[in-house]
Amino acid sequence: MKRTATALLLSTALLFAATGCGGDDSSDAGSDGGNKSVTLTLNWVPYGEHAPFYYGLKKGYYAAEGIDLKIQPGNGSGNTIKQVAQKQTEFGWADSPALLKSVASGMPVRSLGSYLEKGPASVEFFADKNIKTPADLKGKTVGGTPGDALYATFPAWLEKNGLKQSDVKVVNVDAAGKIAALAEGKVDAIMGFFHDQAPTIENKTGKKVEVLLFADYGMNLLGTGLVANTETLEKDPELARKFVRATQKSWTEAAKDAPGAVSAMSELAENEPPAEVLTKQLALALPLIGTDAAPGVNTDAQWSETVDLMARYAELKNPGAPTAYWDASYATQG
Repeated sequence: MKRTATALLLSTALLFAATGCGGDDSSDAGSDGGNKSVTLTLNWVPYGEHAPFYYGLKKGYYAAEGIDLKIQPGNGSGNTIKQVAQKQTEFGWADSPALLKSVASGMPVRSLGSYLEKGPASVEFFADKNIKTPADLKGKTVGGTPGDALYATFPAWLEKNGLKQSDVKVVNVDAAGKIAALAEGKVDAIMGFFHDQAPTIENKTGKKVEVLLFADYGMNLLGTGLVANTETLEKDPELARKFVRATQKSWTEAAKDAPGAVSAMSELAENEPPAEVLTKQLALALPLIGTDAAPGVNTDAQWSETVDLMARYAELKNPGAPTAYWDASYATQG
């Protein structure tokens, strides 16, 4: 199990932020004197998608905005959002479908932008299964976790691609056990986030993994993004603006320097994946950002599609407009 970073690790991270020892952008790093301590809780234990945050920490982008950033691991998007709602963490990094469900349940939270505009939801399998299209899933067993958005929308995704629900046998598997179920041959495929899991599975098994993305076959759900408490946004909107500004810069610059982002995460994160796995995960995550806008800048149409899919297939009650879940005013083109 991953653990929260130690005090020594955090001291090292802040030293980098204050002195600019991390690289060429040292001029961007501000003094940590008087900076505000801010915690970001991830959606899961550290993996490649999170490298831009560590890159921004090392380069001093957060310090330049007056923020002393602490990054801590999470235990699922739902739990991260709950921590934001209960003010146990200033900001969260969580999956957008989970954010929609949380808002619908009454939690005082909003998205400040989804950074993975092309959702990573997928069906993953070993290459030797010879699955090339959704039609090839007929007669196969697929592991999924009840309660998550992938599981909820999977039947509709099958139907959208010409299959009946009865054509595929769905096996209920705990989230922590899906990779083992696939590796041990208990299922032919699993539902999951390919950019995280596929490199991990390949590293563990030595076998090539292939995927079918929901988004490539007619169903895109926005992926992970920043989450804040509505009271924080009301009382200290400037903090949110600064945090989003530093995060946008971190993601923009990390996309230009993936090796540097991997190096920063390897140095500052605790119990992160091996560097080769981390590198593959980040390489798969970056194209999901999209190219039409700055990271975290979304459109009403993108959010409307996700809201509609969740309302139709994942029991999102009284869905309302995208603005019920997402505040577009914080993530700007810069």
